[in-house]
Amino acid sequence: MQRMKIVITIIANPKIFPLTKLRAKQLSEEFGSEPPRWLAKEIACELRLENELNTVRKAAATSSFKSMFDIIVQPMHGRRKKLLLTDMDSTIVKNETLDELANLTGFGKQISAITDRAMKGELDFKTALIERVKMLQGVPEQALHDTWAKIELMQGARELVSTMKANGATCILISGGFKFFTDRLSELLKFDRNFANTLLLENGILTGAINEPILDKNSKRSALFQLIKTYNLDQSETIAVGDGANDLPMILSAGMGVAFHAKPILEKKAPACIRFGDLTAVLYIQGYKKADFKNSNNS
Repeated sequence: MQRMKIVITIIANPKIFPLTKLRAKQLSEEFGSEPPRWLAKEIACELRLENELNTVRKAAATSSFKSMFDIIVQPMHGRRKKLLLTDMDSTIVKNETLDELANLTGFGKQISAITDRAMKGELDFKTALIERVKMLQGVPEQALHDTWAKIELMQGARELVSTMKANGATCILISGGFKFFTDRLSELLKFDRNFANTLLLENGILTGAINEPILDKNSKRSALFQLIKTYNLDQSETIAVGDGANDLPMILSAGMGVAFHAKPILEKKAPACIRFGDLTAVLYIQGYKKADFKNSNNS
């Protein structure tokens, strides 16, 4: 077994269970680490130690604190990333944009049920997307604008993108959803680029079709490797964030893959899982302190 320098990031949702000094000390003793280093009072700290990575990850998975905090274990070296790829729906925004759009058409329940099964990996994503978009045939373009007005940012989204960009990282929004929304979200949060599917319109009316080729889980993984080449990066310098089965290949291929309040199929396989924290957890994982955070409203 190869021993290495390891960092364990402990992240709390203070509304559920604050991370007190006592709990941080108990965790430090449980893992046999150095004393806690604080990233944010009652929210996040890190523990440093030298051990075998998988041994520590197994200990974290069975920790008595696992039901209260997000516990992420990784090598110390290279934790600060240079490329962020993140999903949009239920990740950067709270909504599922297609479901919101469907609620304006009378097909909300049918489309939401298909979305849920697709994100759990029970349905092929391409097939499910085509089936759902067909139901939108005849919907006026104004419904897209009305849907955009309902979109809510996930807590921590502004800080995540602004802080990483302020520290020289490239931030990419990539979604199996639609360019109508990713373009606007990308402009709002100052993403460097965005990728998504395009809904086809004719005379201001949705045709019920999308432009080929469809961006799916394999496209996300391919985009990751293309961006690594474009920006002359190492695979280890990347971090990917998502919530559903469609994000799995991208998350498993990134230097650090983060399942964010994710479906079980993704949570079981992702190297890091955020169940309690918001998107600022992705910054704490990289060693940023709360005092380092930027915000696109004031940065």
